[in-house]
Amino acid sequence: MTKDLIFREVLKAVFPLLDGEDLISCMLVSRLWREIARDDYFWKSVCARRWPSICKSRPPSISYHKFFVTFSRPQPPQPLPPARLSFDDLEFYIDLWSEQSVIFSEAVSGNVLLKGIKSPPAGIPDTLKLHLDSNDYKMIMQVEPRFSLSLGRMISVSVLVSRKDTDQIAQIVNQSHFGYVDGNAFRALAYDYLHFSPGHPFISGIRAWVSLLFMANSALRINDVFGIEIDFCDAASSENEVLWLLDMLDWK
Repeated sequence: MTKDLIFREVLKAVFPLLDGEDLISCMLVSRLWREIARDDYFWKSVCARRWPSICKSRPPSISYHKFFVTFSRPQPPQPLPPARLSFDDLEFYIDLWSEQSVIFSEAVSGNVLLKGIKSPPAGIPDTLKLHLDSNDYKMIMQVEPRFSLSLGRMISVSVLVSRKDTDQIAQIVNQSHFGYVDGNAFRALAYDYLHFSPGHPFISGIRAWVSLLFMANSALRINDVFGIEIDFCDAASSENEVLWLLDMLDWK
């Protein structure tokens, strides 16, 4: 028996013992190794260890090599196509109550929320300044004139959104209370679960968050609100993702 034949027989004895990733590495060593390692018998051995039920029943319609390559590696996330909506089409209706009294009521275009706060008030806390200066995706409006809230009072918020392309309205937040005040981040937060169209029955559990950005006066126990932020951080963190999320709401 020639050395070449002996070498081939050694490889054929070793390859069935390897896992898939090692066998793929062997295919990169040389043309000979690749030729031998392409034998689907070796790949069936690999698949039989990882998915024994496949090999007990009928073989897959593709080769075991391709089967392993297809299903053994995590699939990269598919990028979303461009959204059908645009922030040019959207207007947000934000209402805030303290107990039963309206303290803020404003219709805000989508483009205003995208521009954010360009001229923050003097003296805002460093924590908020870092937040406003970060490159994270934000939907923030500046509150003008600013208003003050007394700590401990029941504050609630509702947010609706309308679209000009269809003249429809959807609900984002409905009478949600600011039940959590983060004194270190200078933000009061409220949330509600989004209601999606019946055409998307498997989507649920996604929250819309509304944050009040404030400067605290501990002596008077008053929060000076200068900004309102809306986000959908459970599911969307870019303009395109937010627009797709809004497009799936239960528009009326």
